[in-house]
Amino acid sequence: MLDFNHKPTAAERIVEAIDSALEVRHATQQPRHYLGASRIGADCDRALQYEYLHTPVDAGRGFSGKLLRIFEAGHTFETMAAGWLRLAGFELYTEKTDGSQFGFAAAGGRIRGHVDGIINGAPTELGLTFPMLWECKALNNKSWKDTQKRGLVLSKPVYAAQIAIYQAYMEGAVSGVASNPAMFTAINKDTAELYVELLPFDAALAQLMSDRAVNILRACDAHEILPRIANDPAHHICKMCAWQDRCWGQS
Repeated sequence: MLDFNHKPTAAERIVEAIDSALEVRHATQQPRHYLGASRIGADCDRALQYEYLHTPVDAGRGFSGKLLRIFEAGHTFETMAAGWLRLAGFELYTEKTDGSQFGFAAAGGRIRGHVDGIINGAPTELGLTFPMLWECKALNNKSWKDTQKRGLVLSKPVYAAQIAIYQAYMEGAVSGVASNPAMFTAINKDTAELYVELLPFDAALAQLMSDRAVNILRACDAHEILPRIANDPAHHICKMCAWQDRCWGQS
């Protein structure tokens, strides 16, 4: 039952102030004018269209302060993991000499991606080959355990697609990165456990995702609405979508 007489405590007001500041900062950031490689493997073509076109999300479904805190914490975990790898003897580069990220641009800059890092050396006893793409994620306990149990391709196909696209498109800038397995690192945010998986380049997946991205861009240019992922607004993917109301209000 809602308590309409509840007055926020000082602690609650502090959290609200932090979240409000995060939301304001996010709202003032320049939007992406490209389809990001980290999103191309997402479930629904139509949702990706809405995202690319900066279509306003449904009321109450924007980036909350809590969600923005989660995103920022993920970057912190990534920085920690990079430090751990370097401490263990990995030659890891997370930025170029000018301070920018390693990345690629295709389709006239309308498809882009920025990788977490490139590994160009490691202790010889590990038997790794280089250069190697490095991708890192921070996952909650349930998600981490599922990834550990089933592997990245089955548990996190969006991340698997992201890595395949990176390997394909980064080959021109970092010769050999598609010839060597990529290294995926997942940190359990609850226990600090590490999951590491080596992923050989999946050329078929990279081509499938590239073709999908081009199809989404073409549909946007032609003002065509692509099909939904499901036929029922109660589908679990639709229920989580930021454009559920807008999408199902259309024919």
